[in-house]
Amino acid sequence: MKKIDIAKSFLQQNINLFKCPVCDNSFIEQTNNSIVCPNNHSLDISKKGTIQFINHKVSTEYDGLMLESRRRIIQAGFFDGILHKVAELMDAKPQNIIDVGSGEGMPLKRLMEYRNNIDSAIGFDISKPGVNLSTSELTENRFFCIADLANLPFNNQSIDLILDLFSPSAYNEFNRISSKGGHLIKIVPNSHYLFELRKLLYGDDNPNSSYDNQKVVELFMKHYPNAKSHSVRYTFELPAELRNDLMIMTPLHWGHNAKQLSEAEIQTLTEITVDVTILDNKF
Repeated sequence: MKKIDIAKSFLQQNINLFKCPVCDNSFIEQTNNSIVCPNNHSLDISKKGTIQFINHKVSTEYDGLMLESRRRIIQAGFFDGILHKVAELMDAKPQNIIDVGSGEGMPLKRLMEYRNNIDSAIGFDISKPGVNLSTSELTENRFFCIADLANLPFNNQSIDLILDLFSPSAYNEFNRISSKGGHLIKIVPNSHYLFELRKLLYGDDNPNSSYDNQKVVELFMKHYPNAKSHSVRYTFELPAELRNDLMIMTPLHWGHNAKQLSEAEIQTLTEITVDVTILDNKF
């Protein structure tokens, strides 16, 4: 089945989730290769099965090489401990999910597999290369699009679960699109996340060897004082063929004073620490 046909099937079943970026009315139908609102504004579905909701230029630091490396790492199970906990926190009944800053699409795929593919999910990102790479994971219950966090193309109170994995947040937009009784789960890296790589790149005494996301957590709790917090920490064994991918998938090696690692140094990364806080709010 062609990607555009898979996307059309998803949109036919879920057109009620989307709003027009021009007039803010709900899209009312998927016809031919477009979606159309009551004012006859239309957006085309690409051959890759995506829609671009952004009508302005955007820049992103995530290139194809970085995205491919991230995909291989996540496919190998790097985020599985996080995603397993997210799946535990979700309601048992089928959900409408959006994945904020979905990148190359692999975390959303893995989460839906944990959920036995009972949900309908939309991943969005400003990165066109990331969204295009995601389309290899299209199914009739999974869709990817190019969209802006500041102006989400979703209707008011339409989304059951908002998943924010290491991405910026737009809390006013999250509040607008969340359904009654909806769920927001935000994952924030802690100070020991990728600690072994940081130590190699920056040494022990450089501030970049660790970081503190307490302000991010505090801002979330300011918006949602009744939210719960869950710590997830584990060590992931890193196969030799993925060690270069680990370095490429993260912007850490771009940082000021980052060391250029030799192949021998990279191969010392036999395991890596995953250390995150999962913030969990019910609306």
